[in-house]
Amino acid sequence: MSDDDKTWSLMAYVGQFLVGAIAPAVVFFGKSRSPFVRRHAAQGLNMGLAAIAVWFVGGLLSLAVEVLIWAPLLFTAVVMFFLVYAARAANRGEFRKVPAVVAWPILK
Repeated sequence: MSDDDKTWSLMAYVGQFLVGAIAPAVVFFGKSRSPFVRRHAAQGLNMGLAAIAVWFVGGLLSLAVEVLIWAPLLFTAVVMFFLVYAARAANRGEFRKVPAVVAWPILK
């Protein structure tokens, strides 16, 4: 595994702190020639799409029940933890599977 593969895999996670689900989408659709990069990019994109869905649904539900605004905030905290967890593994050239609750298995 090359350093370039490790860097692109890392960007699939770290880029989400800056541009959300766009970063793993760019890696997944543009730079995923190796299976290692593709696997990390898919997991990162799954996490980003799950976060968007939870914020959308949670935002709508919080209009009816105000206390439900905490659900997307807590989910975001969990996603951030697992972004760092998976990014550290990608930087070492490893793969750590994130729980399906956080990274919905949308893309493989």
